[in-house]
Amino acid sequence: MKLAAATLALMFGAGTALATDSPAGARAYLINLQNGAHVKSPVLIQFGLSGMGVAPAGSTNANTGHHHLIIDSDTPPAGMPIPMDERHRHFGGGQTEVSVQLAPGSHTLQLVLADGAHVPHNPPVMSPRVTVTVDP
Repeated sequence: MKLAAATLALMFGAGTALATDSPAGARAYLINLQNGAHVKSPVLIQFGLSGMGVAPAGSTNANTGHHHLIIDSDTPPAGMPIPMDERHRHFGGGQTEVSVQLAPGSHTLQLVLADGAHVPHNPPVMSPRVTVTVDP
């Protein structure tokens, strides 16, 4: 119990968590969406990953993580767990695609891979942010 409390204090006491290392060259990307694409809702979003593997939340396996989809929001700060809300979607089951209802108009999308504790890797493994237009 004391060890667990000490570990949590070290991880979160200074306001940041310890980021898990990612291998050189690892990258996340959106398979089926390009910047400037026009789409219809619901939008199918397929997650791509190279240089690492997908594992469920809670996993501590090296060189693995799970996807987070950032919608119309800034990239979360380095070293902090990704929030869980409508703009920060978690795929802790190891999912590699999702169909999302988006209102007509312009939207930004970005994938961020995070470790078992939802903290982005170091260096971050994330896709470029893409802007799509949802047509009525």
